[in-house]
Amino acid sequence: MSKQTKDYSQYFDFSDAKVISEDETGKKIRIRGREIHIMSEPNQREEKKRGKQEVQVMYEDAVPEELREIGAGKHYLVYTFGCQMNEHDSETIKGILEQMGYTATESREEADIILLNTCAIRENAEDRVFGELGHLKTLKLERPGLLLGVCGCMAQEEGVVNRIMQKHNFVDMIFGTHNIHRLPQLVQGALFSKEMVVEVWSKEGDIVENLPKKRQGMRGWVNIMYGCDKFCTYCIVPYTRGKERSRLPQDVIAEVRELARQGFKEITLLGQNVNAYGKDLEGMNYTFGDLMDDISKIDIPRVRFTTSHPRDFDERLIEVLAKGGNLVEHVHLPVQSGSTEVLKKMSRKYSRERYLELVDQIYNAIPNAVLTTDIIVGFPGETDEQFEETLSLVRQVGFDSAYTFIYSPREGTPAATMEDNVPMEVKKERLQRLNATIKQYSRIGSEKFLGQVVEVLVEGASKNNDQVLAGRTRSNKLVHFEGSDELIGEFVYVKITDSKSFYIKGELVAEPAAIS
Repeated sequence: MSKQTKDYSQYFDFSDAKVISEDETGKKIRIRGREIHIMSEPNQREEKKRGKQEVQVMYEDAVPEELREIGAGKHYLVYTFGCQMNEHDSETIKGILEQMGYTATESREEADIILLNTCAIRENAEDRVFGELGHLKTLKLERPGLLLGVCGCMAQEEGVVNRIMQKHNFVDMIFGTHNIHRLPQLVQGALFSKEMVVEVWSKEGDIVENLPKKRQGMRGWVNIMYGCDKFCTYCIVPYTRGKERSRLPQDVIAEVRELARQGFKEITLLGQNVNAYGKDLEGMNYTFGDLMDDISKIDIPRVRFTTSHPRDFDERLIEVLAKGGNLVEHVHLPVQSGSTEVLKKMSRKYSRERYLELVDQIYNAIPNAVLTTDIIVGFPGETDEQFEETLSLVRQVGFDSAYTFIYSPREGTPAATMEDNVPMEVKKERLQRLNATIKQYSRIGSEKFLGQVVEVLVEGASKNNDQVLAGRTRSNKLVHFEGSDELIGEFVYVKITDSKSFYIKGELVAEPAAIS
């Protein structure tokens, strides 16, 4: 059976399951010798709902005093799949585990608890997680006391949870995106009951503040909002992350100020759609542009944001970004397709013309702006002419780089029911042509730096050569240069001497009177 028509029905057959008990804490069942405590499980029908109920903002401590030593002398390991939001969630998971007494390790043989924080955007991410579970099964057989957990976006999918309960019942915990703060109680339940614990909330979502975070390096992520209400036809995020809900401005600003106090050099404001920030805040006329304006006054060298939806990118935000300062000139603006017809089938709520109009507004206000994007090829029914429209848009905008993907159907989304008449070999050929075009314009962008002196935040050694340092410009261009490890985490100035497609090379210089 092709991946386009994957059959999930085999994971819904619980005829061999025995119900042991059922009460206000959920139900307990036994499948193939394993007891499973289902406190709550995903329900996509509930995840689709968008009601009028008020979002709850909670400030209590995540780790009760009596659970702060439960991990003493033990080690944890968290594997993260997916986007920056998942990475940020993993920072919270690690922070909670450390408050419970656990210590980080990179060795799965040493770990007492291993969590897979998962992504549901594309099918190959899901396949990787199940492949990883296959490897971990051997480790679990060797060390039955090891706690294994699956969390994040995949855990919000009914088919995934049922598949784990049926085929991977050596897993000890399953929890979703809405109840990370419940991790201490879930660990306690799995440790002492020896049951698989399933707690996935299918709700619009609340906001939990004051969660501990384990951040590393000189760059920090700050969630400004959660969820998405756009319901693009290909996307599962509105189901796995809940409705759009903004953190209160004072809470965001307090967190950014604290990161500045701690010496962070760069922050990235995160949201599934940051441009919608503030629209749900009752009685407040406060937009994402207003938030960026306030954050620009905080003493932190660089401020980025991701990800944007073109539909909500307004003039107020452009006006604020044009002031520069610590607000960088890099804008990630996912277009997904250059064809108005395909955009309509995707339910993106803008046309090709509106997107290009927005690009012109950004370039006019911020002449040195650098744009990057996301593009899907092979969406159901995409014609050769419609794909050519995408290529022409890429050339017209001149994107510096792009995340490009072959369309991947997600169970439960409207696009998964559309007739997909684009052969895989055609999709792959289109992806190659698209990537070649992106590479061409990235190279053009790189060549503009030749002879210039740029400010670089040094991130560490190059992945390919530990004698070479790597860092990024304000416009997010990767820079390679020779220098001492002592420079990691610092700002330096580099004169660019060579350009490649996706990075530039240079040499250290003293601080110039003015930089390019």
